[in-house]
Amino acid sequence: MVSWERMRVFDAVARLGSVRAAAEALHVTGPAVSQHLRRLEREVGCALVERDGRGIRLTHAGRVLAASANRMAETAAQADADLAAISGLVAGPLRVGAVASALRSLLPQTLLALTDAHPRLEPEVQDGEASDLLPDLEAGWLDAVVMESWTHAPARVPPGVLTHPLVRENALLAVHDRHPLAHLTEVPLNSLHGLVWASCPAGSDTHQALVELLRRQAVTDVQVRYCVADYSTQLQLVAAGLTAALVPRMAVPAHHPGVRLIPCRPAVTRTICVATAPRSQTPAVQAFIAGMARAAHGMGPGVPGPAEQGGGVGEGVVRRYRSHE
Repeated sequence: MVSWERMRVFDAVARLGSVRAAAEALHVTGPAVSQHLRRLEREVGCALVERDGRGIRLTHAGRVLAASANRMAETAAQADADLAAISGLVAGPLRVGAVASALRSLLPQTLLALTDAHPRLEPEVQDGEASDLLPDLEAGWLDAVVMESWTHAPARVPPGVLTHPLVRENALLAVHDRHPLAHLTEVPLNSLHGLVWASCPAGSDTHQALVELLRRQAVTDVQVRYCVADYSTQLQLVAAGLTAALVPRMAVPAHHPGVRLIPCRPAVTRTICVATAPRSQTPAVQAFIAGMARAAHGMGPGVPGPAEQGGGVGEGVVRRYRSHE
């Protein structure tokens, strides 16, 4: 008779690809995971895994059993969710990943309201890009991911992950108030030649979104020299006369001296949404989604909403212009 506990451990190993990753996800030691694997192999009478460098690889038998283990894990998670829904208890850990701008603008008031209403709720938050956070959501390390998706570069959402759109907003070109573009009421994107940009590091969602946006507008001389992920820092660079930036309205502070904000033509928009996995539809997660929706709605006309279905990921955009002054 195959033990459910060992199947649960095997499911984690099969999904995550290593004993160490499975141990971290299950909050047990590596030797304990290895012991479960050895006992499971004895129970089924064949090898399920083999070494592959620092990780492991499933054998043919392992791949067959992994499908059953995954279905069992999903059934168990659904049972937990059903029982929690019956009681409606909003309690325990709530592990959230979020892009920095949404974290700063929406999460504080949402989590404060939730913990006031549900004292037994224990939120945990980490920031990052969707490309890094969504695998953790799939693996069960996170319960929800607050992500962004640029209209011109939609985020890649894994099959089965649910998205709950919160708000759609425009991005603005931020330049120094003495920059040659500062007098414009609207800036054509195809006119932004010869500027040096700041953005997140190469390979990030934001960096790729910036390059793709400008190339679609026939701007081929894209130079990224300032690698800064935080919008507030980008705006400080703008105010110093070092860069320009394409900044979502949500990320713009109430006071930004020295900075001129200009709408773009065509408009550059992003959607903020909450992504969840089917196995994490608990009362705590549902309360979090509802709280985030209220926070987004309460931001007022500065951030249009509600969003259309489609959500996603990306981050800021910036550039240099001192040479044009």
